[in-house]
Amino acid sequence: MKKIFRTWTRQTAAALVWWGLAGLANAAELVIGQVAPLSGVLASTGQQMVVGGKIYFDHINAQGGIHGAKIRHEVLDDGYKVPETVRLTRELLARPEVLALFGFAGTANVTQLLSDGVLEAGGAALVAPYTGGESLRKPFNPWIFHVRAGYADETEHMVQQVTTLGMRRIAVMYQDDGFGKAGLLGVENALAKRNLKLSVAAGYERNTDKVEDAVQKIKASDAQAIIMISINKPTAAFVKQYRESGGGAQLYNISVVDPAELVKLAGLKNAHGLGISQVVPYPYLPNTPVVREYQALLKKYAPTELVNYTSFEEFVGAKVLVEALRRAGPNPTRAKVLKTLENMGSYDTGGITLSYSPSNRIGSRYVEVTVIGSTGKLLK
Repeated sequence: MKKIFRTWTRQTAAALVWWGLAGLANAAELVIGQVAPLSGVLASTGQQMVVGGKIYFDHINAQGGIHGAKIRHEVLDDGYKVPETVRLTRELLARPEVLALFGFAGTANVTQLLSDGVLEAGGAALVAPYTGGESLRKPFNPWIFHVRAGYADETEHMVQQVTTLGMRRIAVMYQDDGFGKAGLLGVENALAKRNLKLSVAAGYERNTDKVEDAVQKIKASDAQAIIMISINKPTAAFVKQYRESGGGAQLYNISVVDPAELVKLAGLKNAHGLGISQVVPYPYLPNTPVVREYQALLKKYAPTELVNYTSFEEFVGAKVLVEALRRAGPNPTRAKVLKTLENMGSYDTGGITLSYSPSNRIGSRYVEVTVIGSTGKLLK
């Protein structure tokens, strides 16, 4: 009886140890922190940013995760407010289980994280922020891994297109903060390369859609083209007021706007013909493996969401981060993930190749311009 008891005890103990280890393995999670504007003037964009990452993380988890560990995607709302971005990021980085940061929004928001030393103190990589601000690229910092081209690349492309069409009187409507000023500087530099000067620049206050003064100032300048460095609601307000006041200039906007939201808020009649620069390829036609994958996973994991550039961009960013987590091995740390990202080299996500190195954090400089067509859909 004692022998049987001892045998049962050993077997039970072994089983308990096995189950305990299995439980630890099952409980192991790869925690990714995202601070996004889910409320306020950028709420619709923030929602799309989250969806783009979530559908890919859900897909990876459905396949068993990475080295047996599931991704836990934690999202906090900063309302596009700089102090909230800083506070929430500090909270995330105070938790050692948070391995990396993903998909933040706002040039001023992320710039403040650098200025306050939040990213450096936390030692975590920030992958695919939804901003092209040059202050996040120059001078070089090791913490931020960009998926998109910078605003300087976008504005250069738009100015090139405008001047090729023979337009010389160019105005800028911009958000009066780090984001808007980065785009404004990009336009001014692109014009200077062509021995041209800006006709007029008119700003509006961040976190508002009060653009009446900007409309009047720019309309009085008789500009032939207007490049807007602005987000959804103020862009729509400007387009609507400018067109309804008789303004006839060709309108362009930087990539951070949602065309469907612009059509909804400004009206199709006013938004028709608006040019929007884009920093990832056209996601509406399944011409590449990564677009086909994105469309399939969007339909599977977020069936009520529509295809758009914002969620597609963050989907590509999620693929980069997952690949870094995979290459970092079974027991990743913040330092390992950071090191893996900077040594990633060229990584093909399925038709979109991004490149990183110890001296380069700008994965792509791809830019093209699309136009809102007569039905409200984007045309290449």
